[in-house]
Amino acid sequence: MKIAIVKLSALGDIVHAMAALQFIKAALPLAQIDWIVEERFVGVLADNPHLDNILGVNLKALKTDKWRVFAEINKIRSYAEQGYDLVLDAQGLIKSAVVARLLSANCVGFDQDSIREKWAALFYSRHVAYPYDANTIDRNVAVLTQPLGLNVTPEQIQAKQPFLFFQPPQTALDEYFLADQPNIILVIGSTWPSRNYPLEKFLQVIFGLEANFLISWGNEKEHWMAQWLAERSLARVLPQLSLNDLKAALARADLVIGNDTGPTHMAWGLNRPSITLFGPTPVSRIYQTAINKALKSPSPVNPFKLDKNDFSIAEIDPRAVIALSNELFGKTQQRA
Repeated sequence: MKIAIVKLSALGDIVHAMAALQFIKAALPLAQIDWIVEERFVGVLADNPHLDNILGVNLKALKTDKWRVFAEINKIRSYAEQGYDLVLDAQGLIKSAVVARLLSANCVGFDQDSIREKWAALFYSRHVAYPYDANTIDRNVAVLTQPLGLNVTPEQIQAKQPFLFFQPPQTALDEYFLADQPNIILVIGSTWPSRNYPLEKFLQVIFGLEANFLISWGNEKEHWMAQWLAERSLARVLPQLSLNDLKAALARADLVIGNDTGPTHMAWGLNRPSITLFGPTPVSRIYQTAINKALKSPSPVNPFKLDKNDFSIAEIDPRAVIALSNELFGKTQQRA
Protein backbone atom coordinates (compact mmCIF):
# COMPACT_ATOMS: atom_id res chain seq x y z
CA MET A 1 0.00 0.00 0.00
CA LYS A 2 1.25 3.47 -0.90
CA ILE A 3 0.17 6.32 1.37
CA ALA A 4 0.88 10.03 0.97
CA ILE A 5 0.46 12.47 3.86
CA VAL A 6 -0.07 16.15 3.10
CA LYS A 7 0.91 18.46 5.94
CA LEU A 8 2.67 21.44 4.46
CA SER A 9 3.35 23.66 7.46
CA ALA A 10 3.99 25.03 10.03
CA LEU A 11 6.73 23.56 12.20
CA GLY A 12 4.65 22.81 15.29
CA ASP A 13 1.71 21.55 13.23
CA ILE A 14 3.99 19.12 11.40
CA VAL A 15 5.33 17.83 14.72
CA HIS A 16 1.78 17.26 16.01
CA ALA A 17 0.87 15.28 12.89
CA MET A 18 4.08 13.23 13.02
CA ALA A 19 2.82 11.60 16.21
CA ALA A 20 0.65 9.37 14.01
CA LEU A 21 3.52 7.84 12.04
CA GLN A 22 4.66 5.25 14.56
CA PHE A 23 1.12 3.91 14.92
CA ILE A 24 0.57 3.70 11.16
CA LYS A 25 3.88 1.91 10.64
CA ALA A 26 3.20 -0.54 13.49
CA ALA A 27 -0.15 -1.48 11.94
CA LEU A 28 1.05 -1.42 8.31
CA PRO A 29 4.77 -2.27 8.40
CA LEU A 30 5.00 -2.91 4.65
CA ALA A 31 3.24 0.29 3.59
CA GLN A 32 5.13 2.98 1.72
CA ILE A 33 4.55 6.27 3.54
CA ASP A 34 5.52 9.54 1.86
CA TRP A 35 5.05 13.07 3.21
CA ILE A 36 4.49 16.23 1.15
CA VAL A 37 5.74 19.33 2.96
CA GLU A 38 6.96 22.86 2.33
CA GLU A 39 10.64 22.68 1.43
CA ARG A 40 11.76 24.80 4.37
CA PHE A 41 10.37 22.19 6.79
CA VAL A 42 11.86 19.07 5.18
CA GLY A 43 14.49 18.99 7.92
CA VAL A 44 12.01 18.33 10.72
CA LEU A 45 10.88 15.14 8.97
CA ALA A 46 14.36 14.05 7.92
CA ASP A 47 15.80 10.73 9.17
CA ASN A 48 12.41 9.45 10.35
CA PRO A 49 12.49 5.66 9.89
CA HIS A 50 8.72 5.57 9.39
CA LEU A 51 8.89 7.62 6.19
CA ASP A 52 10.01 6.40 2.80
CA ASN A 53 10.09 9.72 0.93
CA ILE A 54 9.89 13.37 1.98
CA LEU A 55 8.65 15.38 -0.99
CA GLY A 56 9.09 19.14 -0.92
CA VAL A 57 6.93 21.85 -2.47
CA ASN A 58 7.35 25.60 -2.41
CA LEU A 59 3.81 26.96 -2.35
CA LYS A 60 4.88 29.80 -0.08
CA ALA A 61 6.80 31.26 -3.02
CA LEU A 62 3.52 31.70 -4.90
CA LYS A 63 2.76 34.75 -2.74
CA THR A 64 5.49 36.67 -4.57
CA ASP A 65 5.71 34.70 -7.83
CA LYS A 66 2.28 33.69 -9.13
CA TRP A 67 3.72 32.20 -12.34
CA ARG A 68 5.51 29.57 -10.29
CA VAL A 69 2.18 27.78 -9.84
CA PHE A 70 2.69 25.81 -13.06
CA ALA A 71 6.07 24.50 -11.94
CA GLU A 72 4.64 23.47 -8.57
CA ILE A 73 1.66 21.71 -10.18
CA ASN A 74 4.03 19.80 -12.47
CA LYS A 75 6.14 18.84 -9.47
CA ILE A 76 3.10 17.53 -7.58
CA ARG A 77 1.94 15.61 -10.67
CA SER A 78 5.37 13.99 -10.87
CA TYR A 79 4.94 12.88 -7.26
CA ALA A 80 1.54 11.43 -8.20
CA GLU A 81 3.35 9.02 -10.54
CA GLN A 82 4.08 6.97 -7.40
CA GLY A 83 0.50 5.74 -7.77
CA TYR A 84 -0.77 6.40 -4.26
CA ASP A 85 -3.55 4.18 -2.97
CA LEU A 86 -4.56 6.80 -0.42
CA VAL A 87 -3.72 10.45 0.26
CA LEU A 88 -4.37 11.91 3.71
CA ASP A 89 -4.62 15.69 4.12
CA ALA A 90 -3.98 16.68 7.72
CA GLN A 91 -3.78 20.41 6.91
CA GLY A 92 -7.37 21.21 6.03
CA LEU A 93 -6.65 24.23 3.84
CA ILE A 94 -7.72 24.75 0.24
CA LYS A 95 -4.10 24.68 -0.94
CA SER A 96 -3.37 21.40 0.86
CA ALA A 97 -6.64 19.89 -0.40
CA VAL A 98 -5.69 20.80 -3.98
CA VAL A 99 -2.30 19.13 -3.47
CA ALA A 100 -4.01 16.02 -2.09
CA ARG A 101 -6.45 15.88 -5.03
CA LEU A 102 -3.62 16.26 -7.55
CA LEU A 103 -1.85 13.32 -5.93
CA SER A 104 -4.85 10.99 -6.09
CA ALA A 105 -8.62 11.00 -6.49
CA ASN A 106 -8.72 8.80 -3.39
CA CYS A 107 -7.94 11.51 -0.87
CA VAL A 108 -9.29 11.98 2.64
CA GLY A 109 -9.54 15.01 4.90
CA PHE A 110 -11.75 16.64 7.51
CA ASP A 111 -15.41 17.28 6.78
CA GLN A 112 -16.83 20.80 6.47
CA ASP A 113 -17.77 21.00 10.14
CA SER A 114 -14.25 20.02 11.27
CA ILE A 115 -12.19 22.33 9.12
CA ARG A 116 -11.11 25.97 9.01
CA GLU A 117 -11.44 26.47 5.24
CA LYS A 118 -14.72 24.67 4.56
CA TRP A 119 -14.33 24.69 0.76
CA ALA A 120 -11.33 22.39 1.15
CA ALA A 121 -13.64 19.52 2.06
CA LEU A 122 -15.08 19.55 -1.47
CA PHE A 123 -11.81 18.13 -2.84
CA TYR A 124 -11.89 14.97 -0.71
CA SER A 125 -13.47 11.66 -1.70
CA ARG A 126 -13.97 10.73 1.96
CA HIS A 127 -14.19 12.71 5.16
CA VAL A 128 -13.25 12.48 8.83
CA ALA A 129 -15.44 14.22 11.40
CA TYR A 130 -13.57 15.58 14.40
CA PRO A 131 -14.46 18.73 16.39
CA TYR A 132 -12.40 21.72 15.31
CA ASP A 133 -11.96 22.82 18.92
CA ALA A 134 -10.71 19.41 20.10
CA ASN A 135 -7.11 18.70 21.02
CA THR A 136 -4.88 19.49 18.03
CA ILE A 137 -2.79 16.34 18.35
CA ASP A 138 -5.86 14.13 18.65
CA ARG A 139 -7.27 15.76 15.50
CA ASN A 140 -4.09 15.19 13.53
CA VAL A 141 -3.76 11.59 14.62
CA ALA A 142 -7.43 10.90 13.87
CA VAL A 143 -7.39 12.24 10.31
CA LEU A 144 -4.24 10.23 9.55
CA THR A 145 -5.26 6.93 11.16
CA GLN A 146 -9.06 6.57 11.03
CA PRO A 147 -9.14 6.28 7.20
CA LEU A 148 -6.77 3.32 7.61
CA GLY A 149 -9.14 1.61 10.03
CA LEU A 150 -6.97 2.40 13.06
CA ASN A 151 -8.14 3.65 16.43
CA VAL A 152 -5.30 5.35 18.28
CA THR A 153 -6.25 6.24 21.85
CA PRO A 154 -5.04 9.19 23.93
CA GLU A 155 -3.35 6.64 26.20
CA GLN A 156 -1.31 5.37 23.26
CA ILE A 157 -0.30 8.90 22.32
CA GLN A 158 0.71 9.60 25.93
CA ALA A 159 2.96 6.51 25.80
CA LYS A 160 4.44 7.37 22.38
CA GLN A 161 8.08 6.82 21.50
CA PRO A 162 10.18 9.89 20.56
CA PHE A 163 9.67 10.55 16.86
CA LEU A 164 12.13 13.28 15.85
CA PHE A 165 15.42 11.95 14.52
CA PHE A 166 18.66 13.63 13.54
CA GLN A 167 22.21 13.21 12.31
CA PRO A 168 25.27 14.28 14.37
CA PRO A 169 25.03 18.08 14.54
CA GLN A 170 27.25 20.33 12.46
CA THR A 171 27.20 22.89 15.29
CA ALA A 172 29.64 22.31 18.15
CA LEU A 173 26.99 21.93 20.85
CA ASP A 174 29.30 20.48 23.52
CA GLU A 175 30.63 23.92 24.40
CA TYR A 176 27.13 25.14 25.26
CA PHE A 177 25.84 22.28 27.41
CA LEU A 178 27.15 21.81 30.96
CA ALA A 179 27.39 18.60 32.98
CA ASP A 180 27.06 20.14 36.44
CA GLN A 181 23.89 22.20 35.93
CA PRO A 182 20.47 21.65 34.38
CA ASN A 183 20.48 22.86 30.78
CA ILE A 184 17.41 24.92 29.91
CA ILE A 185 16.64 26.05 26.37
CA LEU A 186 14.43 29.12 26.05
CA VAL A 187 12.22 29.52 22.97
CA ILE A 188 11.53 33.24 22.97
CA GLY A 189 9.86 33.92 19.61
CA SER A 190 6.74 32.95 17.68
CA THR A 191 4.73 34.08 14.68
CA TRP A 192 2.62 36.61 16.65
CA PRO A 193 3.97 39.23 19.08
CA SER A 194 1.02 38.48 21.36
CA ARG A 195 2.19 34.87 21.74
CA ASN A 196 5.59 35.99 23.07
CA TYR A 197 6.24 35.96 26.79
CA PRO A 198 7.79 39.35 27.68
CA LEU A 199 11.58 39.43 27.75
CA GLU A 200 11.58 41.07 31.17
CA LYS A 201 9.69 38.07 32.56
CA PHE A 202 11.96 35.58 30.83
CA LEU A 203 14.77 37.47 32.59
CA GLN A 204 13.10 36.92 35.96
CA VAL A 205 12.88 33.21 35.19
CA ILE A 206 16.60 33.16 34.39
CA PHE A 207 17.41 34.88 37.69
CA GLY A 208 15.08 32.54 39.59
CA LEU A 209 16.64 29.23 38.59
CA GLU A 210 20.12 27.81 39.04
CA ALA A 211 20.66 26.49 35.56
CA ASN A 212 22.58 26.89 32.34
CA PHE A 213 20.26 28.90 30.09
CA LEU A 214 20.60 28.67 26.32
CA ILE A 215 18.48 30.82 24.02
CA SER A 216 17.35 29.60 20.61
CA TRP A 217 16.31 31.90 17.80
CA GLY A 218 15.23 31.66 14.17
CA ASN A 219 15.35 35.15 12.64
CA GLU A 220 17.03 38.51 13.14
CA LYS A 221 14.28 39.88 15.41
CA GLU A 222 14.57 36.83 17.67
CA HIS A 223 18.38 37.12 17.55
CA TRP A 224 18.10 40.66 18.88
CA MET A 225 15.73 39.44 21.61
CA ALA A 226 18.15 36.65 22.55
CA GLN A 227 21.06 39.09 22.75
CA TRP A 228 18.97 41.43 24.93
CA LEU A 229 18.52 38.62 27.45
CA ALA A 230 22.15 37.49 27.28
CA GLU A 231 23.45 41.01 27.88
CA ARG A 232 21.50 41.19 31.13
CA SER A 233 22.22 37.71 32.49
CA LEU A 234 24.51 34.70 32.25
CA ALA A 235 22.29 33.12 29.60
CA ARG A 236 24.01 32.34 26.32
CA VAL A 237 22.73 32.70 22.79
CA LEU A 238 22.88 29.57 20.68
CA PRO A 239 24.10 29.99 17.10
CA GLN A 240 21.50 29.85 14.38
CA LEU A 241 20.72 26.17 14.03
CA SER A 242 19.55 24.04 11.14
CA LEU A 243 16.49 21.94 11.85
CA ASN A 244 18.77 18.93 12.28
CA ASP A 245 20.91 20.74 14.84
CA LEU A 246 17.87 22.21 16.57
CA LYS A 247 16.56 18.68 17.10
CA ALA A 248 19.98 17.64 18.41
CA ALA A 249 20.09 20.58 20.84
CA LEU A 250 16.55 20.07 22.14
CA ALA A 251 17.28 16.38 22.66
CA ARG A 252 20.04 17.37 25.11
CA ALA A 253 17.96 19.86 27.07
CA ASP A 254 16.91 19.09 30.63
CA LEU A 255 14.01 21.49 30.12
CA VAL A 256 12.57 23.60 27.30
CA ILE A 257 10.60 26.71 28.25
CA GLY A 258 8.92 28.57 25.44
CA ASN A 259 5.96 30.10 23.72
CA ASP A 260 3.31 28.19 21.80
CA THR A 261 5.52 27.61 18.77
CA GLY A 262 7.34 24.90 16.82
CA PRO A 263 10.58 24.38 18.79
CA THR A 264 8.68 24.14 22.09
CA HIS A 265 6.42 21.46 20.59
CA MET A 266 9.50 19.63 19.31
CA ALA A 267 10.49 18.98 22.92
CA TRP A 268 7.29 16.95 23.31
CA GLY A 269 8.13 15.07 20.12
CA LEU A 270 11.54 14.23 21.60
CA ASN A 271 10.07 13.25 24.99
CA ARG A 272 12.02 16.06 26.68
CA PRO A 273 10.58 18.06 29.61
CA SER A 274 8.89 21.29 28.57
CA ILE A 275 6.78 24.19 29.74
CA THR A 276 4.65 25.86 27.06
CA LEU A 277 3.39 29.37 27.78
CA PHE A 278 -0.03 30.25 26.37
CA GLY A 279 -1.80 33.57 25.96
CA PRO A 280 -4.09 34.03 22.93
CA THR A 281 -4.05 30.37 21.86
CA PRO A 282 -5.75 27.35 23.47
CA VAL A 283 -3.93 24.89 25.71
CA SER A 284 -5.68 22.15 23.72
CA ARG A 285 -2.91 22.55 21.14
CA ILE A 286 -0.67 20.25 23.18
CA TYR A 287 -0.67 17.12 25.30
CA GLN A 288 0.22 17.61 28.92
CA THR A 289 2.16 14.73 30.42
CA ALA A 290 4.20 14.08 33.55
CA ILE A 291 7.07 16.06 31.99
CA ASN A 292 5.29 18.32 29.49
CA LYS A 293 3.28 21.10 31.11
CA ALA A 294 1.45 24.28 30.15
CA LEU A 295 0.88 27.61 31.85
CA LYS A 296 -2.00 29.68 30.50
CA SER A 297 -2.88 33.32 31.04
CA PRO A 298 -6.33 34.01 32.55
CA SER A 299 -7.89 35.27 29.32
CA PRO A 300 -10.58 33.13 27.62
CA VAL A 301 -9.78 31.79 24.16
CA ASN A 302 -12.24 31.11 21.35
CA PRO A 303 -10.59 28.40 19.20
CA PHE A 304 -12.80 29.42 16.26
CA LYS A 305 -11.64 33.04 16.34
CA LEU A 306 -8.26 33.69 17.94
CA ASP A 307 -7.52 37.22 19.11
CA LYS A 308 -4.07 38.33 17.95
CA ASN A 309 -4.43 41.42 20.14
CA ASP A 310 -4.66 39.34 23.33
CA PHE A 311 -1.35 40.05 25.07
CA SER A 312 -2.44 38.39 28.32
CA ILE A 313 0.55 36.02 28.21
CA ALA A 314 2.30 38.83 30.09
CA GLU A 315 0.09 38.00 33.09
CA ILE A 316 1.76 34.62 33.65
CA ASP A 317 3.78 35.07 36.84
CA PRO A 318 7.47 34.20 36.41
CA ARG A 319 7.29 32.61 39.88
CA ALA A 320 4.83 30.06 38.48
CA VAL A 321 7.31 29.22 35.70
CA ILE A 322 10.11 28.87 38.26
CA ALA A 323 8.04 26.67 40.57
CA LEU A 324 6.93 24.40 37.73
CA SER A 325 10.51 24.15 36.47
CA ASN A 326 11.71 22.99 39.88
CA GLU A 327 8.87 20.48 40.02
CA LEU A 328 9.89 19.06 36.64
CA PHE A 329 13.53 18.86 37.69
CA GLY A 330 12.42 16.74 40.64
CA LYS A 331 10.43 14.42 38.38
CA THR A 332 13.25 13.97 35.89
CA GLN A 333 15.66 13.17 38.74
CA GLN A 334 13.23 10.54 40.00
CA ARG A 335 12.99 9.05 36.49
CA ALA A 336 16.78 8.93 36.24
